[in-house]
Amino acid sequence: MKVSGFTIVRNAIKYDYPIVEAIQSILPVCDEVVVAVGNSDDGTLELIKNIQSDKIKIVETVWDDSLRVGGAVLADETNKAFTAISDDSDWAFYIQGDEIIHEQFLPAIRETMLKYKNAPEVEGLLFNYTHFYGSYDYIGDSRQWYRKEIRIIKNDKFISSYKDAQGFRKNGRKLNVKPVDASIFHYGWVKPPAAQQAKQQSFHKLWHDDTWMKEHIPEVEEFDYSAIDSLAHFKGQHPQVMKERINRMNWCFSFDPTKRRLSFKQRFLGWIESSTGWRIGEYKNYKIV
Repeated sequence: MKVSGFTIVRNAIKYDYPIVEAIQSILPVCDEVVVAVGNSDDGTLELIKNIQSDKIKIVETVWDDSLRVGGAVLADETNKAFTAISDDSDWAFYIQGDEIIHEQFLPAIRETMLKYKNAPEVEGLLFNYTHFYGSYDYIGDSRQWYRKEIRIIKNDKFISSYKDAQGFRKNGRKLNVKPVDASIFHYGWVKPPAAQQAKQQSFHKLWHDDTWMKEHIPEVEEFDYSAIDSLAHFKGQHPQVMKERINRMNWCFSFDPTKRRLSFKQRFLGWIESSTGWRIGEYKNYKIV
């Protein structure tokens, strides 16, 4: 079995993306990792070149900043990286620049890939998600956080990144997938407040025009993490590749999980979900087979 990892990145230093840790987290189960490095304003290219692994394959790209609707440029760049993986790979492992795989999940991931390697009806593998917010001590536990997404796909060039690169489709239809007993640790909402605000101002430009930006993204120096509805304490262990970054944390954030700011409707829907596992109205960009 041959596995290719692939990812995209641009301005990782400027916006404090843990891209190095993301890549390192999937290296043990990959034979190669294709990194599409977009034109950046910082030392992102050098950062990726300095990763100590002969598995890294860098593809330099130029982002089409005119694709400013629905985050389409992210899918465009993801497809560039996917196209560049080896033709003889069986699986393609996609990781975004703020997503990390905990080492405890690697055996299950490899086992699941082996199990369905020769199963043509299985086109991808579905991961659970753990979303961190504000600091490394809190995780999102309300309905606003997506619970699952595809991160491993068969090396089938009829598959492509969908919309803003959250998931994948094949010839426009949802992929047939199997769940894998593993969780993506998403750290996109954990970074210094100044870097988070800068990311918001840059990131939303991939979806919205200047008028929307002026109305919805405040011109402030630091992001306000306090505007969140509900969080829970994280009681697990972080991936080893994140230890150094966590030790460098230089800002403070706290939240009282007993003081959740949820409407009656949100509380009721949350109760149904916690009681039955059913999230009413959940968007699913996949079909479990």
